[in-house]
Amino acid sequence: MDGFDLHFPLWNKEEGRATLTSDKHMASSSSSPAPLQTTMLLGSPSFPNAIAWSQDNLLAVATAHFVTILRPDMPHGPRGIIKISPIEPFLFGFVERKDLISGCLLPISLYRDDKPVVQSISWSPLGISLNSGCLLAVCTSEGHVKVYRPPFCDFCSEWIEVVNVSERLFEYLQCTEFQGTGTPLEFSKRNASDEIDSVAKPKKKSLKTVPENDMLPVISADQYATRSAVLSSIVVSWSPLLHDIHATVSLLAVGGKSGKISLWRFYAPDCYTIEGGKIPSAVKFVGFLEAHNSWVTTISWLSFSVNSSNPQILLVTGSSDGSVKVWLGDYHKLIKSTEVDQNVFILLKEVITVNVVPVSVLSVTVHVQCSSKMLLAIGKGSGSFEIWLCDISSKEFNKLGSYDAHDYIVTGLAWAFGGRCLYSCSQDNLVRSWILRDRCLDEVPVHMPHNNNSSSASDDVYDSCLGAAVSPGNLVVATVHCFDVEKLNRMYEGRVLRAAIEYHWIGGLHVDICLNRPVPFYTEELSGLAEKDLTNWGSNIIWSLNQYQCLDRPLVLLDIILALLDFKVSMPRYVEHLLIKWISLSFPGFHTDLPNEKTLLQVSSSLSGVPSRMLHLLNIICRRVMLAQLDADEITRISSEVQNTKGECCSMDEQVTKWIAILGSSERELRERLVGFSFCASQTSKSRPGATPFQTGHWYPVGLAQMEQWIALNNDHVRGELKSIASEVTNEKSRCSAVESCSYCSASVPFESPEFGLCQGKTSGSGSNDKRHKLSRCAVSMQVCPSIPLWFCVCCHRVAFRLAPDPLFRMSSSQFDSDFVTKSLSRAVSSKPLCPYCGILLQRRQPDFLVSPLPV
Repeated sequence: MDGFDLHFPLWNKEEGRATLTSDKHMASSSSSPAPLQTTMLLGSPSFPNAIAWSQDNLLAVATAHFVTILRPDMPHGPRGIIKISPIEPFLFGFVERKDLISGCLLPISLYRDDKPVVQSISWSPLGISLNSGCLLAVCTSEGHVKVYRPPFCDFCSEWIEVVNVSERLFEYLQCTEFQGTGTPLEFSKRNASDEIDSVAKPKKKSLKTVPENDMLPVISADQYATRSAVLSSIVVSWSPLLHDIHATVSLLAVGGKSGKISLWRFYAPDCYTIEGGKIPSAVKFVGFLEAHNSWVTTISWLSFSVNSSNPQILLVTGSSDGSVKVWLGDYHKLIKSTEVDQNVFILLKEVITVNVVPVSVLSVTVHVQCSSKMLLAIGKGSGSFEIWLCDISSKEFNKLGSYDAHDYIVTGLAWAFGGRCLYSCSQDNLVRSWILRDRCLDEVPVHMPHNNNSSSASDDVYDSCLGAAVSPGNLVVATVHCFDVEKLNRMYEGRVLRAAIEYHWIGGLHVDICLNRPVPFYTEELSGLAEKDLTNWGSNIIWSLNQYQCLDRPLVLLDIILALLDFKVSMPRYVEHLLIKWISLSFPGFHTDLPNEKTLLQVSSSLSGVPSRMLHLLNIICRRVMLAQLDADEITRISSEVQNTKGECCSMDEQVTKWIAILGSSERELRERLVGFSFCASQTSKSRPGATPFQTGHWYPVGLAQMEQWIALNNDHVRGELKSIASEVTNEKSRCSAVESCSYCSASVPFESPEFGLCQGKTSGSGSNDKRHKLSRCAVSMQVCPSIPLWFCVCCHRVAFRLAPDPLFRMSSSQFDSDFVTKSLSRAVSSKPLCPYCGILLQRRQPDFLVSPLPV
């Protein structure tokens, strides 16, 4: 493996922060961050779109007879795995022996593949798994589809099967006796769809072990071929989250050889958990969409929210017969229809009609300059691809161009920067980058991530490229390549290596991003660097950060953080200037013409009018970039010193002290919002008749006694409005006891800090106290945490056993409006496991030998 080592940003898991292997000389010789190291794989992909990037920052790669799941920042770190094993075919009838050689049955009769491989993979959006993570749907070359969840409570590397979709589909077809794709009246009357609603329901009869005396019908060759085609899946694709006041769901679309697409509704859990136990996931079969007359080879979803009261969902499908169709879904019917419905989609446009060139891949995105327009990229088996611009409001479809980009089948298409940039890859091993300007694509060079100071896998050892995926922050594109094994050392690499993932930094591209208030970037100390490239990097990073102002977009900033950390090695003033300009551009009430020092001073005193989402972004940047050299405990200690000395700390560098003061002010603002909302919620719940604590889907405040003590300890810093709200509640009988005890020695635990508590210890015979135990406090309720699995934040390292209210993350300011609180509490909204101070997804802490998501 020595021949493939590259310099790249490594992640120090023990300290929880990034460590760069590149030295200062290396970083200052390039206008891009140091290359990310190539990730080696033990299996080779066989089908297009073989790589997928999840919303919680995990990569899944279809590698032969298993799926590899890894973190992009840890190429040699732990990996998750999903093994693919042969499955007995479904038994739905017999045919006469003479029919075996008929044309429609010949492919089935000659099929001899005893080692199925992964054909298609797709990540669900965040929030569908029991721990609020992502599920992974896997389709095999045998045509079987299963859905898996991460082993967050199982302590193993192999992912856990949630539901066998193919088996559920077979049960449905058995109930309908394979009569077309509709639902006979007797099926609905029997409510037979209940048999496939829950994945936890025990099967009445195993599908794999049918007794010999079971009499299966004798059917014709055409009937057998038709039934086999319906059960033979080819491609899977998850929809974005669909919301209404009753439920949150995601749809899994499964395309098959019959040309039909089966639709499955997965419900978000009523409450999230990180503890063990078999809690079923609710799954319903929505119905069939008769999309094409030939194999469905690729599927893509897109959600439009131009009008919040009338959101729209689009489904784009491609087929082996060369046709591409755009479908408009009935948004509300897709969420809450209780019976199988075949009319949930209407055809908007057949973009490409039937022709001899099959469609291999699709990629869709919302046009960055017009939220009602869709950009559609269509990859073909001939090596060419087409670009279409679709106005959904007027139903106008315009072809922007066709490009003969590759010599072989297009295996991957990925949009970046809101449709301004497109990446294409092919079986010819070419990766090409395109910029969309004036309704036309212009090619720009792709810089392969090789380092001149060390040997690396050169292009000529690769045989093909079978997929591309863009990072959540749009600064990195990952491509998966198969090795030409004959060109590897047969004694070493050739024995085990079959494929590799290459990472390409794309933040330096000039993609005509227009900021609301464009400003120049600091480039004084950047001798030897291309000023234009660094200006592009600054604009693209600010654009990427601003995309997270959308509250429905999960906070996953690892690519942004790694880029900033690498620039910080040799250009600290450039990074600080860039971040200060981001603050002045994005925070309400700030001005771009202020000097940097005045902007930093303004931040600490002007946070009450800043939305919670922007405060979360600021906290992440402070901890992961500007204070990356300090661990969480050091930041807590120094922050306490800075607060006690009113902004001065003699033991630390002046710049570090400034950013710690900003972080402390931001976290204190968020804590006041959490405490204020909790007291307002307590008042509101008392005035609501029939309100009961801990109703499913309703958030309820706890820890009011601890919050009252925190206000008393910080009386000089807390706003008068919060004191007034707290006094009104605490004059009444408190629902929470202020007395807490140690879970180890039962000694009392006084409230001295919202972060941790020290028990008093038991008094020994000599009159002295035994060892005092340090106990973590819940980041939400400030109560001492019990000895159970806890939610953990990988950014600030806080823990929680209660979840923060969803409205906290949607506050636009610190004003506590009683109407806002009342409306928030009246809705059945499950609290998501998000850190109240960083806004990222909380998770159960995993041992070092298991892969776990790292959003920041």
